[in-house]
Formats: sequence, C-alpha cells, structure tokens
Amino acid sequence: MNAVFIILTVLVVIASVLLTIVVLLQNGKGDGLASNFVAANQTFGVRQTADMLEKITWGLVAFVLVVSIATSFTLGGRTSGNDVKEKIENAAAAQQPEFPTAIPAQEAPATEE
Repeated sequence: MNAVFIILTVLVVIASVLLTIVVLLQNGKGDGLASNFVAANQTFGVRQTADMLEKITWGLVAFVLVVSIATSFTLGGRTSGNDVKEKIENAAAAQQPEFPTAIPAQEAPATEE
C-alpha cells in the first residue's frame, strides 16, 4: 500500500476518536460529560468552554472531511474506468464456452433377446 494513504488514514482515525470525545464533552439538553469538569468551567467560564468545544468540534469535522478527500485522491491514479471496462470485456470474451455444432449420434439401446 501507499505510505501516504496509510498516514492519512491513521490521521482520520485519530481525528475521529478526538471528535467523538469532544462531542461527548459538550453539554446537551441534560447533563453531559462536561458537567464533570467543573474546574475547567470555573477557570474559563461556562460560555467560553462551550464556545471552545464547539470550535474544536467544527475544526475536527473540517479536518476529517479534507483529509478524507485527500485520501481518496491518493488512490485515484491506480485504475481508471476504461481499464476496468476493458478487463471485464476481455475476461468475458476469454471465458465463453464452445458449443457443439452438431448433435452427436446416439447409440441405440441394446435389446435383450
């Protein structure tokens, strides 16, 4: 495999895990996991913490989107649609069975006398 593809895939996985954690830290309609971090809320203020978590969330979403698109371009040069179509046509032509042109003569069943 391509080393660039592997690096970009690992970055997407790491960013996805971080995105999951950041989303779970945000306050929802009820008490979220962010309620456990009272010290952070007292230091930064509740509103600043929520704004910071929202900015981190959108940043991670944008990062995952951009890196995913870049990853798809690293694999784009391997095969084109025409190559695949030619391979399918060649494989279909090579595997066609040969049908007999005439019906073989059948032996008459032996009669017992």
